[in-house]
This record gives sequence, structure tokens and C-alpha cells, in this order.
Amino acid sequence: MPTFAYEALNAAGKTQKGTIEATTSEQALQRIKGQGFFPTSVREQKIKSDAEGKSGSVRQIKKKRKGGFTLAIGGVSAKKITLVTRQLSTLQDAGLPLLRSIQILEQQQRPGLLKSILGSVCEDVESGSTLSDAMAKHPKAFDRLYAKMVAAGEIGGVLDVILQRLADFQEKGQRLKRRIIGAMIYPAVVISIAVLIVTGIMYFVIPKFQDIFKDFDVELPGLTIWLVDASQWVAGQKPGQSIPGAIWVLASPFLIFLFFKLLRKTHWGRAGTDVLRTNIPVIGQLIRKTAIARFTRTLGTLVAAGVPILEAIIITRDTSGNYIFEKALTKVHDSIREGESFAAPLRESKVCDAIVVNMIDVGEETGDLDVMLMKIADNYDEEVDVAVGSLLSLLEPFMVVILGGIVGTIVLALFLPLVAMIESVSQQK
Repeated sequence: MPTFAYEALNAAGKTQKGTIEATTSEQALQRIKGQGFFPTSVREQKIKSDAEGKSGSVRQIKKKRKGGFTLAIGGVSAKKITLVTRQLSTLQDAGLPLLRSIQILEQQQRPGLLKSILGSVCEDVESGSTLSDAMAKHPKAFDRLYAKMVAAGEIGGVLDVILQRLADFQEKGQRLKRRIIGAMIYPAVVISIAVLIVTGIMYFVIPKFQDIFKDFDVELPGLTIWLVDASQWVAGQKPGQSIPGAIWVLASPFLIFLFFKLLRKTHWGRAGTDVLRTNIPVIGQLIRKTAIARFTRTLGTLVAAGVPILEAIIITRDTSGNYIFEKALTKVHDSIREGESFAAPLRESKVCDAIVVNMIDVGEETGDLDVMLMKIADNYDEEVDVAVGSLLSLLEPFMVVILGGIVGTIVLALFLPLVAMIESVSQQK
């Protein structure tokens, strides 16, 4: 009789591992559930003879040698993963065997990291591994949320439906991200061009005026002296200065980005930056709404896929990307594990609006938590659109005022000495 290795959750939400004998995977699932466990992964243990093992190893080595060596840096783009997910769902819905579907997807990929990963997944599935276990070995392409949803689809026998939901989830997440990035492109470009122009004026134009001021021997006002000092710093002409300030100005965006990334690697850095970002006027509201839309859509998708609520909350917490929401979801997880409600600890954390908590409370009472979570996500997607439009409306006049102030300050600082020179010439006459 075949032996199946399984992972399951007990009544307390803790992971249990073991083996069980059954004639089929369906019988194994029934026996595991009969023990009071909720299975999350069930796979048959295949025992091969030494000869089969050696020939299998040789066959795998040949495959890998035939595939060649792929050098790739970073991960796979979300757009490619979404497309593969949608295609795999279509192939499964059409009734093709899983292994054949993955082989088709691998063959149509261009040489690169994704093709290599799909080849590895294909080999693992061919050797008896489940699709979720094979995908979990490649977090650069298939994150934990992806692997757990696929596992839920395999256990429930609705892999095509789960893949369809996964593709929808990824497409909506990418659409939201594209809207935010698209809205930020205009102010980023304007600010970058303005910084380049001002740096060019300080580097090339101001030194020429400085020479004129020296020739006429005019006493410079304080504002002009400040502007000349700033110009000397940008051009690297100040005594003892080894690196021109223009280099620091041009490199500052990259240095700030690198510092932010390193800061986010630490626990206290993530906590501090997330608290700071969510409390910035206007922008903080946009970040908070985006985080709510993301965590409700993630949790709703997992619950609808049949993932146990405790595990779904843990996955949502780990993929939320915001320390404040991670902390709140940890309290929610502990509350549910102790037999309490979802809404109460979320209300106490005050990370969500009252309407969000009330809708989750209603979803708990009616048993439609996943439906309510998806409605919240759709509603907040629309609110993010409105918030992005409001942010752009505020940024445009703000940028005009700031840029006008900078240009006006430079012009005033240059013309004040000229006025003094004209007055001096008039008095001499």
C-alpha cells in the first residue's frame, strides 16, 4: 500500500507532519481529516530501486546539461508570472495533464531565469513532487502566497480555479501599482529637470557674475554672498574641497535610495520608516489606503481558496510590506487562535477605518469573510485612485511655488549687486 507524507494544521493552528498509508491520495486526505487535522500538503512517497535511482539521476543530469547554464540576477517580473499563471489555468481548464502543461509553458519561454525555473519545476513534478512543493523551491518566481494557494487548489481538486483567482489577484495588484507609479512620474521628472537646471546655473552662470562683481569692487549683499558660496561649493572651488558639490547633488538620489534600502533591512528601521511614511500629510493617507487594499485582497483571496484562516493571516502578514499592519495582523492571529473574533483586535489597533472593521465583523458573522474582504479591497482601490488624483492636484501648484521661489531667489541675489553698481556710478557722476 502506498505511503503518503503530509503536512497539516491541528485545532490549535500548529503544523503537524507525518506519514499515512492509503490506496489513493483522496483516501489519504479523508484519513488525515478523520484525525482532526486540516491537510495543507499531501504527496506520495515513491521508493525507487538503486538501479532506477541511478538511471533517474543520470537522466536528470543529462536534462540539466542539455538545458545549459543560466546566469540571472534578481527575480522574475510579476508581469511574466501573471501571464504564466493565466496560461497554466487555461491549460488545466482545458483538461491537459499538469506535467504536459508545464512543459508547454517552459518551451514557449525565452532563455532566462523563468525558463530555467519552469524546467526545474517540470523535473520535480515528473519525479513525484507536488506542484506547490516544486514551486516553493523557487521563491524568486513563486512567493509563499503563490505556493500556498496552489497547495490549497491541489488539495481541493480545483487547481484551475485557484490559478484563475491567482492571476486575477496579481493583475489587480499590478494595476494598482502601475497607477501609483504612473502618477509619480510627472512630479519626479519635473523635480529632476529643475535640479539639473539649478545645478547648471550654479556651476556655469554664477561664477561669471562673481567675476563681474570683483571687477567693479562692489560690496555684496548677504543673499548674494550666500549664493556665491553655494556656487563655489557646487563647482568645487571652496578651499579644502576635494569633491565638487555637483557630484553630491547628482549622486544624492542614489545615495538616499541605498540608505533607505539598508535602513529597511533592520527591524527598527522598517518600523520607523513605516510609522513615518503613514503619518506624512496626504501621502500617508495614500500609503495607508494602499496597504489596506493589499492586505484585504491578499487575505480574501487566500480564504476563498480554502487556506485555513490562521495560516492565511500569517501569509498576509508576511506579505503586507508594512510594519504597522504586520503588528496588527499578529494580534488578529493571536486573537483567533484563542477563540476570539477577527474584528476586535483590528479595531483596537486603529490601523483601519471603522467601515473596514465593521464590514469584516459582518463577514465573520455571516460566514462571508472572503466576500467582504474583496469588497473592501475593490472599494479602497477606487479610493486610492481618488487619493492619487488629489495628490497630483496638490503637487502641481506646490512645485510651481517652490521652483518659482528658487528661481526668484537666484535672480534677486544676482540683481541686488547690479543695483548697487548702478547707484555707485550715478553718485560718481
